[in-house]
Amino acid sequence: MEFTAEVANMMCVAQGPNNGPAPIPQKGKWVQSRQVTDISGLSHGVGWCAPQQGACKLTLNVKDGIIEEALIETLGCTGMTHSAAMASEILPGKTILEAMNTDLVCDAINTAMREIFLQLIYGRTQTAFSEGGLGIGAGLEDLGKGLRSVTGTTYGTTAKGPRYLEVAEGYVTELALDDGDEIIGYKFVKLGIMMELIEKGTDANEALAQSTGTYGRFDEAVKTINPRHK
Repeated sequence: MEFTAEVANMMCVAQGPNNGPAPIPQKGKWVQSRQVTDISGLSHGVGWCAPQQGACKLTLNVKDGIIEEALIETLGCTGMTHSAAMASEILPGKTILEAMNTDLVCDAINTAMREIFLQLIYGRTQTAFSEGGLGIGAGLEDLGKGLRSVTGTTYGTTAKGPRYLEVAEGYVTELALDDGDEIIGYKFVKLGIMMELIEKGTDANEALAQSTGTYGRFDEAVKTINPRHK
């Protein structure tokens, strides 16, 4: 190591107490993290690209600094789905520091990695106070039945009003309107569950019927409309 002449000629003064880094909560313990392998936890990060055309939600399950599980959910950009496919191969097995310095192809996914890195190293994780953390597979369980991301798509114009296209319950097929043409409910299809039924041999029409439900005062509708075509 090289020193400038000014520093080289200085008298050495003791630094005094060194208490190390502030401890962060991890898996029900307080940990002084000094290196990458000290970091564990399950957390989420949300990222976006420069034109904000799309967004990514990234979920990582980290054990002793190594990414053991990665869930990449994308929205709004068709190209990002292919980048997410690559990221699902790239991320597992890397340390979180490696992942931070890896090109994950899409800016939104890269930004999500940056945000989740901050969550992890500061102890702001979902498992901060869970003894032992969560097992591998916990990230996938975030998707629920049908292993499909929770998506919400709604649309509205001044001229024609609102349209609910997809909500937490599922893909909206009909909007229920009252006598003032205000929305009072909707009919939806749980696409993930429907596809699981079809894969198990259920007839497609029967699977559709079993996966269809209603929300709100749908049965009181004066009329119903297809939100995509009417």
